[in-house]
Amino acid sequence: MPFWLQILLLGCVGACVGGQLNRAIYRWAIFHKRSISPWSAPPENAPPRHWQDRIPLVGWCGLRREASLHGPGFWVRPLLIELFVAVGFPLQYWWEMNGGLIPPGFPHPSTSVLMASCAVHLLLFCLMFIGSFIDLDEKTIPDEVTVLGALAGLILATLLPHAMLPNPLHGPPAIIRPLWLADSWPAWLHTSWGLAIGWSCFLGWLYAIVPKIWRTRGGLIKALRILVASLRRYAVNWTTCIGLVVGCVSIAGIWWVGGLHWRALLTSLVGLAFGGGMIWAVRIIGTVALRREAMGFGDVTLMAMVGAFVGWQPSVIIFFIAPLCGVFLAVGQWVTTGRKDIPYGPFLCFATWLVIDGWTELWYRGVMDVFRVLGPVVPWLLLFCLLLMHGMLTFWRLMTGPR
Repeated sequence: MPFWLQILLLGCVGACVGGQLNRAIYRWAIFHKRSISPWSAPPENAPPRHWQDRIPLVGWCGLRREASLHGPGFWVRPLLIELFVAVGFPLQYWWEMNGGLIPPGFPHPSTSVLMASCAVHLLLFCLMFIGSFIDLDEKTIPDEVTVLGALAGLILATLLPHAMLPNPLHGPPAIIRPLWLADSWPAWLHTSWGLAIGWSCFLGWLYAIVPKIWRTRGGLIKALRILVASLRRYAVNWTTCIGLVVGCVSIAGIWWVGGLHWRALLTSLVGLAFGGGMIWAVRIIGTVALRREAMGFGDVTLMAMVGAFVGWQPSVIIFFIAPLCGVFLAVGQWVTTGRKDIPYGPFLCFATWLVIDGWTELWYRGVMDVFRVLGPVVPWLLLFCLLLMHGMLTFWRLMTGPR
């Protein structure tokens, strides 16, 4: 198929996908589900809908007749979302297929690898798009985005190990290989120790997403009792048990097979735990220092999903870039809407997009050598930054609190 025809078809696919993203944004909302999408059942008092309403972009011109139900101008945002995705899909495809992720002087992977990599990134962008707009509307991110997205990241990493972010290695010869958990893969990660790490990451993520209660007002012992009781009541069910067994057995099966599939799965599992763990630590430290909830748990599961797609090294870069993105996006939100509350999910998603599309500059011409030299030290540097953050937030609370 000619490349120009691929671009044209992908633009049409993007417009259709944008329509389903709108549907998910309004139907996966937790507090205020709405039937704005023409693919959803119309409200009871809505005028009749027609098949033309489902035509991407054009259909919103006819749906303006429902302004009395959803508010004036309700159709503008979903129309822009479909237009953005219709343009963004072919642009991302064109950029990646022309070696946008590959530094100059390195051989390009095969066409199938480039296409698989682009498909994985487009899926991640769609999930982040849904989560960002729901977070902007409700300051929460549903599990339909983060949990299903994390599972998709683990499965795609296992099935398409070469579709992970590229890691250029100088020669001779100069080669491109996937960004694994470790630059020089140690043999012991193929032993039972590697399996234990994979299981630990999966179990930690499973513990994070199950319903539970943690209250420390009555002391640590009472908090642990409440935690155990809440886990027995809310988490011990057939869904959790089946997920636990299927997940652990699947991880063990891939470990037994070994090879690139195990490397990719373990990389994704560590990214899952590392990405979510960083934001979880920020949430805990911020809550302790400020004595109020500092960050929603949806941000934790969102970053875990991102880590499952990109691995732990890009997750660290995203962790440091996201606050910088937050400054610009928060100012823009305040100027355009007057809102001063800051949902953190869109900042994480925007930073993820910057890292992926700026991968060549950030990794190859930036921090690649830092990670190769200081790789084992990076977690300790993060711990130091978290402790420093605790001190700064505590100082801020004492300075701005009631006198």
